Amino acid sequence: MNQIKIGKFIAKCRKEKKLTQAQLAEKLGITDRAVSKWETGKSMPDSSIMLELCKILGITVNELLGGEEISMESYEKMADENLIALKRKDENNRTKNMIISILFSAILLIGIMVCLICNIAVSGSLTWSLIPVSSIVFAWGILFPSIILGKRGMIISLLSLSIFIVPYLFLLSNFIMVKEVFSVGTAVAAASIVFLWILTAIFIRIGKTRKFAALGIIFLLVIPFMFTLNKMLSKLIAEPVLDSWDMLSVFVLLMLAFVSFLCDYAKKKNPKPQQTT
Repeated sequence: MNQIKIGKFIAKCRKEKKLTQAQLAEKLGITDRAVSKWETGKSMPDSSIMLELCKILGITVNELLGGEEISMESYEKMADENLIALKRKDENNRTKNMIISILFSAILLIGIMVCLICNIAVSGSLTWSLIPVSSIVFAWGILFPSIILGKRGMIISLLSLSIFIVPYLFLLSNFIMVKEVFSVGTAVAAASIVFLWILTAIFIRIGKTRKFAALGIIFLLVIPFMFTLNKMLSKLIAEPVLDSWDMLSVFVLLMLAFVSFLCDYAKKKNPKPQQTT
């Protein structure tokens, strides 16, 4: 598939429908920058929105992938070629992700072996090495889905973090023989994971079309989360609920939220000049 050709075809069809990049992006629930990347040949539309894109532009998927209008005589041939090209591209992406995931796993495995060998050589038994080894295994379980599946694996990684964080803290607490690591760490981890799921939901619902607005909301949400965390820590380890650094953090977060909402408003109010064609 020729991405440059496909991009020019998307731009041509969009202009024929008298749509700006921003208007097309809004209909698809994505950013206008994504549409711009399609039309300049820097990327391809995701398969999950191809049918909707074709419906809006009044073309078929085969015409989209071929980068031109297709006559009935050449329709079947072009369809076969496009299916083969899509399959080849998908296989290449899977192969690349597989290679990266294998290298990542191999590097972590080497790290584990080095820790175990050094520990046994120095101490004659497994002692301190259990701490980095358990941490490496935990990191692998969290990051591996995102590496091998790309964006589709991010939710799985977050789910893995939600499931394995408590067992990891329990093991770590026993290895270093500090009970507070588990008791305090579990409370903080639980609150943090809930917050991460909220952030993920915000980006899924809003971030696709209004990234600045999503960032502004997140900056504002960090403030009550920070106070909640401080309140928990004040009860668990007698930390102050509020200090000067917290006040400074609140001020910075409010400024960042204000700038984010301002950028979102400016972007909606003043679309890029090239989008009006």
